[in-house]
Amino acid sequence: MRRWNGWGDEATQVVLPANGGAFLEARVGMGQALADASLAQVLAQVPASRLLARHPLVCLDAEVRVRHARGQSLPDWLAMRSGDFGVFPDGVALPETPAQIRELLAWAREHDVIVIPYGGGTSVAGHINPVESEKPVLTLSLERMTQLLDLDESSLIATFAPGANGPQVEAQLRARGYTLGHFPQSWELSTLGGWVASRSSGQQSLRYGRIEQLFAGGKLETFAGTLEIPTFPASAAGPDLRELILGSEGRFGVISEVKVRVTRLAEQEKFFAVFLPSWQQALAGIRALVQARVPLSMLRLSNAIETETQLALAGHPEQIAWLEKYLALRGARSGKCMLTFGVTGNRAQNALSVKQAKRLLKGFGGVFTGTLLGKKWAENRFRFPYLRHGLWEAGYAVDTLETATDWSNVDNLLNKVEDSLRHGLSEEGERVHVFTHLSHVYGQGSSIYTTYVFRPGSSYGETLARWSKLKQAASQTIADNRGTISHQHGVGRDHAPYLAAEKGELGIAVLQSMAQHFDPEGRLAPGVLLED
Repeated sequence: MRRWNGWGDEATQVVLPANGGAFLEARVGMGQALADASLAQVLAQVPASRLLARHPLVCLDAEVRVRHARGQSLPDWLAMRSGDFGVFPDGVALPETPAQIRELLAWAREHDVIVIPYGGGTSVAGHINPVESEKPVLTLSLERMTQLLDLDESSLIATFAPGANGPQVEAQLRARGYTLGHFPQSWELSTLGGWVASRSSGQQSLRYGRIEQLFAGGKLETFAGTLEIPTFPASAAGPDLRELILGSEGRFGVISEVKVRVTRLAEQEKFFAVFLPSWQQALAGIRALVQARVPLSMLRLSNAIETETQLALAGHPEQIAWLEKYLALRGARSGKCMLTFGVTGNRAQNALSVKQAKRLLKGFGGVFTGTLLGKKWAENRFRFPYLRHGLWEAGYAVDTLETATDWSNVDNLLNKVEDSLRHGLSEEGERVHVFTHLSHVYGQGSSIYTTYVFRPGSSYGETLARWSKLKQAASQTIADNRGTISHQHGVGRDHAPYLAAEKGELGIAVLQSMAQHFDPEGRLAPGVLLED
């Protein structure tokens, strides 16, 4: 069963190994855990619904409202764990068809209701949280709209209902011999409609593309009517209206149908690990790989601190010690960086790709360790969000943030973001453990994905204040140093204050005019994407 106050399935546990706890204590200090509220305590706080009118598709049950009240950001985590949710939706709508979505939007207009579109509830940027309002708030959940509606095998276009999560998308496609190939870390819970709405990027985007390359068309239900985007392989007929749906984050309308470009299942897929002696050699190597267009499906480069942290938290200290000795003999000692890469395709293609990658990386001092660590990465690729539970129980808070920039600025921006976090709590006498990887690479530049671990304060309020200080410092650093405020998590409410630095005054005005056009009364996701 899905957790009401955290990530994923209750049956899945990721425990911090003993040596991992010692590692963090040496870098941050002894953990200090805070007490968690119970579901019963939270349910007792849920107020009566302000929805005076009734609708057969709207559920007013208290627990359903609790389970749709928050996403998965660290502030959401603190709200759920403390029991201080703040605002609950007044009801949760559960449509099963596009017609029912249109019916609910008309009902919301008639009864003066705010509407928050909801996919898998995995937002880490405040997309789905109800805020204080004089008007009742309706969360419109798409969790019952999960079907594969059509598969055009000639054009390789699949049509889905928007609420299908990652496993549902892949299971329905793989039964027919196909894959979408979109695997964000939130894949277990996040939805196809959510991927489109937030411009998601999957871990194997080198082969399959980001969601904007996969999104071929679909439908958006708005207060102004239905916007339907037909599928074309390419078009020069004016601006691409798909862009009105991509990244719209529920502000313009509710996605009711998604058409995506799919791929036949590959014959073979393998993942490899390579260690490079230094960050500069590793950075040059990964840039050379992607700019040479070596046909890989995935590249992920951990900096030296993340490499050290991964090895420390992996468990199996004896095996890791043997690995360290082997790498040291091969010239990868202190400061080494781990590069994981994947190949996906037929056997002949993959063999050639691996040969090219080995030859190129050898010139940068790469030490290949085969597929064992690559297999471990593939097995655990969707388990990292569960680590927040293990860390929390050990008395540590963990969060991530991400950006992207051109290669000429990657090192500069990465260092400045890490510094803003590492020293962000120095006035409180607190240390922050910070590490980074590059997980989506392009010929032009790369994403930068940073994780930071810190101790909670003596209360939930103090812990939230620590997070806010760190988040604001890093976000402002990104905005001031040629980084996008989001490469893959979207804008939501948390990133909206920094969007103008990227879009400019005229760009923000364009987005505001689009929101006004589709939703003139401002009922959809107020404060999301654009500050109100």
